[in-house]
Amino acid sequence: MLTIGDLSKTSGVKIPTIRYYEQMGLLPHAERSEGNQRRYTKEEMDRLTFIKHSRDLGLSIDAIRSLIELSHHPDKPCADADRIALEQLASVRDKIAKLRKLEIELERITSHQHNNHVRDCYVIRALASHDLCCSDHD
Repeated sequence: MLTIGDLSKTSGVKIPTIRYYEQMGLLPHAERSEGNQRRYTKEEMDRLTFIKHSRDLGLSIDAIRSLIELSHHPDKPCADADRIALEQLASVRDKIAKLRKLEIELERITSHQHNNHVRDCYVIRALASHDLCCSDHD
């Protein structure tokens, strides 16, 4: 049995986050010792590792909850798990595309020549007027 501190150190998940996952129903509420300390099993450690890895990949709490539910039915087809992962992949690709647009625009506005005075600074002018942007980067 692990204390919440042991679980935190081993998993790299902060104690308040572990409590949050319990409140959200991703982790079962831990058994309590006679001194009212939370006690966790290896299975709960494994679940926390699953949750942490899922969060590291950007999956939402709802998606993780669905994946945990799916994991309780090992004979079901994997289509729903694949769908969740593919939706996250699409979301990541969309964010990357937006970040690339931001990168291009920031490179563009920082590449203008000026004479080292704020009154001539293109960055300041470009940030003050969206009309000076070369593309929509919202």
